[in-house]
Amino acid sequence: MATETDDPCDYGAARARLLGEPGPAGSARRTALAALTDDWLAGLLTAAGAPPGVALVAVGGYGRGELSPRSDLDVLLLHDGPLDPALPERIWYPVWDTGTALDHSVRTPAEARAVAAADLKAQLGLLDARHVAGDPALTAGLRSAVLADWRAAAPARLPELRDLGRERAERHGELSFLLEPDLKEARGGLRDVVALNAIAATWLADAPRDGLDAAALRLADVRDALHLVTGRATERLSLQDQDQVAERLGVLDADTLLRQVYEAARTVAYASDVTWRAVDRVLAARSGRVRRPSRLSFPFTGSGRGAGAVARGAVERRPLAEGVVEQDGEAVLAQGARPAADPVLPLRAAAAAAQNGLTISYATVRRLAAECRPLPVPWPDEAREQLVTLLGAGEACLPVWEALEAEGLITRLLPDWERVRCRPQRNAVHRWTVDRHLVETAVRAAAMTRRVARPDLLLVAALLHDIGKGWPGDHSEAGEVIVRDVAVRMGFDRESVETLAMLVRHHLTLVDTATRRDPDDPATVEAITKVVATLPQLELLHALTEADATATGPAAWSRWRASLVDGLAARAAAQLAGAYPAPGEAAPTAEQERLAVEAARTGGPALSLLAQAEVAARAESGGRAETAGRAGATGGPGAGEPGTEPMGVRLTLAVPDRPGLLGTVAGVLALHRLAVRSAGLRELDPIGAGPVLLLSWTVAAEFGELPEAARLRADLRRALDGSLDVSRRLAERDAAAPRRRGIPTPPPLVAVAPAVVSATATVLEVRAHDAPGLLHRIGRALDGAGVRVRTAHVSTLGADAVDSFYLTDDAGRPLTAQRAGEVAAAVRAALG
Repeated sequence: MATETDDPCDYGAARARLLGEPGPAGSARRTALAALTDDWLAGLLTAAGAPPGVALVAVGGYGRGELSPRSDLDVLLLHDGPLDPALPERIWYPVWDTGTALDHSVRTPAEARAVAAADLKAQLGLLDARHVAGDPALTAGLRSAVLADWRAAAPARLPELRDLGRERAERHGELSFLLEPDLKEARGGLRDVVALNAIAATWLADAPRDGLDAAALRLADVRDALHLVTGRATERLSLQDQDQVAERLGVLDADTLLRQVYEAARTVAYASDVTWRAVDRVLAARSGRVRRPSRLSFPFTGSGRGAGAVARGAVERRPLAEGVVEQDGEAVLAQGARPAADPVLPLRAAAAAAQNGLTISYATVRRLAAECRPLPVPWPDEAREQLVTLLGAGEACLPVWEALEAEGLITRLLPDWERVRCRPQRNAVHRWTVDRHLVETAVRAAAMTRRVARPDLLLVAALLHDIGKGWPGDHSEAGEVIVRDVAVRMGFDRESVETLAMLVRHHLTLVDTATRRDPDDPATVEAITKVVATLPQLELLHALTEADATATGPAAWSRWRASLVDGLAARAAAQLAGAYPAPGEAAPTAEQERLAVEAARTGGPALSLLAQAEVAARAESGGRAETAGRAGATGGPGAGEPGTEPMGVRLTLAVPDRPGLLGTVAGVLALHRLAVRSAGLRELDPIGAGPVLLLSWTVAAEFGELPEAARLRADLRRALDGSLDVSRRLAERDAAAPRRRGIPTPPPLVAVAPAVVSATATVLEVRAHDAPGLLHRIGRALDGAGVRVRTAHVSTLGADAVDSFYLTDDAGRPLTAQRAGEVAAAVRAALG
């Protein structure tokens, strides 16, 4: 190490040798540079003739011993008595003579504390105060006093620190997504690392440390290389400097450099989010702003029983899903959750958190990552449903997705994700990395789910449409190959796989054709109708096109582009007007025929209630029982196939035709907290004695605990004979239950389908956010409108209900246009 000297030339030469090649790099070089500077400044203080009671103190980055090649020297000359006015200049002038940037001050301990109390940035610098030369007791006393002041004032100063971070993020953006990021000031940069250390110094909260130190070191190393390459004290990693910085660091290329920077920044940003949530909880508890238990409270054991919100003890815990509860504003695992035996739990917890506007606690994500085993292939139906539910939460999905990604759970679910994770897009139009663009596209697609008949396919296509960018060649062609494999692993049926492959392969076709071809040329429309075969597929491609463009950036979408795309889609729709897929109607099973005959002979209801596992067993053994795939939805693999885990209950009910049947049965299921996953209604006349309505339902318990079959049967019979007022019971329960925060969702869509869809009935399409009692409200509205529901196809896809009702008048004829409009208005009003 250099000897003490006050000769600036000697310091400059030693500094140049240290920064030259070969020599130490990274943290070792920063430490060595700080030590070299310490020796030099100590020599300057001695040469200046400093009296007792004077100390030279390094603050800020220099105080932490993290001196980058072009960093300022932040120095405090501390004294506890009268000071020769010329003394500071005898120290500062030799520093200025070297051309080194100097941020200096001269203060007593009391003055330093007063400045820190008034200026948060000054206080943050003093938290890192380190003795360089002179009276060490003076420095130690200041450090102790500043730390005590900081801890005492933490409840008031931490919100101010958070505001500083938000202001920086607004000015400089997110480091994880910028092509020319500011390594220090952007969100996830080195300033945030300093803030996390300051929070830790309060003793109120500490950041998750796994990977944080390595991330901070990586950002600091890139900053050092940037200083050496440019010869300037710059923090912005400009495009023209990235190749040289990568070369200096021994990194393959500029893209690899950016990916490393982005990964480090995400680690810092996630640690900041987790830490600030912990700070909020501590400050809320200290101020007495603690959430109170709701009035409707039951002991919660983690089994999913009851509608309660409070755990035994003082901590409020509100059930969200099977194995998942809300606590302190976060989703956490219930006491009885068993991650090792429940591979769907990460997705279920994520979906429940996002749908309730929460994030998942850090400890919960860590436990899920450590204990949950991988999903079987193909995925269970529930896993696919929960992924779609997570994506359908829109903006609320983002923090949850980031939490899963921080612990490696996304790559575990989707191995192909690793190739696009943190991948930069060197295109001025794109504002995000590839992976974030995919999630942002799904967020925007979530607002468009009412425009399509298959919101699940729209959301999954949005998430995967650019997945091919991690592979060589045309990303649309590569993506088509990848998405076929991913969709099969997720358990989609063959038709859905083909639709997803089409959407990924042609996600640019609609906008490219609309903006580059003559709109009046018939071949332009034909180019689209060759790609999509039906109107539902066109709806999906149109919505995906808009979601993709709006998630790219402002330059990718405009009113002009939107008008061109809308116009081409409208002309293609006119050409495909007759291409509606007919809903499949399988022949009645033996069990359904038996129940229909029993209902026709007795004039009363006949029903069967089978667990899906039993349905699957019958199907596998060659019986005619229906499989566990969702009728009219994604299909999925049949129950009993490897990797599937049939869930819930299959309820089959036959009853002589009567008004209000659909809403009544749906209400009973809602009373028992059974969520309708799919449902079908059809007419049979098994013995020629008159029509019997056959309802086939697939239902799942809201919290995984199925009701007793005997009680469900009894309540169904009571509701049908009028002795149980379902609507009143539901209203009473809803009034007593606490209000849930939830998230903003697109408004429900109630529309009359074109007459071409059915020649014998009027088809009413309802698309809405799924909620307890939704089908009951629809059924009551249809009954109140005085129409017959001849057939119904009900599907729940993630968090969205997509239902079609085939309606007739009392004479069995389609409704008039005016009457159909009135019915649609009645259903719309019932949905609020």
